[in-house]
Amino acid sequence: MIEKITIQMGDDHTFSLLDGSALTSLNPKALLLYATADCAGLTIVHLLKEHIASVKLLELSIEGRLSTPSVVAESQFTHINIIYRAECETLKDQIVISRAINLAHDKYCGLLQMIRHIAPLSHEISVVTTGETEA
Repeated sequence: MIEKITIQMGDDHTFSLLDGSALTSLNPKALLLYATADCAGLTIVHLLKEHIASVKLLELSIEGRLSTPSVVAESQFTHINIIYRAECETLKDQIVISRAINLAHDKYCGLLQMIRHIAPLSHEISVVTTGETEA
């Protein structure tokens, strides 16, 4: 079974579930995925503030493959994948955002570091520029 959640950054630079559901509706395994995505997202936002980059959209989808066909107490994650999707105005911002995502994923997000001990972790990044194309 695949457990999946998607979060998106709001105007206040905090994250919420994309489908608008409440955290109380999530099972504990989905909450772990949510916490992981939230940690990664907040780390990215923090890194972007340091480099004064502007992001129009930041969305993180995280899915975990479970060892059982349904969510039960014995279920364990056998693989986790996180997909980072961002939109920005300039090519310069695209470069800064890509770097911030990689740094958060590989080095600075402590929860991602812990998750690596639970199950193999992979990621995908999609950063698009919607404005000018010159650096």
